[in-house]
Amino acid sequence: MGARTNTEKTVCRNRRARHDYDIEDTFEAGLVLVGTEVKSLRAGLADLKDAYATWREGELFLISAHIGAYEKAGHFNHEPRRERKLLMTKREIERLGTRIRERGYTLVPLEIYFKKGYAKVLLGLAKGRKKYDHRQEILAESERREMREAARKEPAR
Repeated sequence: MGARTNTEKTVCRNRRARHDYDIEDTFEAGLVLVGTEVKSLRAGLADLKDAYATWREGELFLISAHIGAYEKAGHFNHEPRRERKLLMTKREIERLGTRIRERGYTLVPLEIYFKKGYAKVLLGLAKGRKKYDHRQEILAESERREMREAARKEPAR
């Protein structure tokens, strides 16, 4: 994915994903939504906690992503945690399906945003981290922080 532009509006991010998983690659996919879901997204009523994407019969689906009910829709509202189809090229879907089935990867949604008026989801091809991986990452981050602090305190020459 290229550099983000100012025509994109982020709706929600999955902050937990980069902590719980090692993200190896990212992909952009479109979302198949109903009208009330689009209005809810524009209002910022979305959450990616516990959400994931899965490959099934040559198609990708976003599972367990919460898009809140649109207040003004009445009885025409949508199901907040329904499965939503993801739109990508057939070649990309097959390549992702192969990596998910054979190598034990997981597709984790990292964020939902609008790009040129269309709702998009940024998917991360991820491997789960073990407990010791978390500790290693925390140690590395504290070392980086200490080095930044030392560089800041050191007088310029």
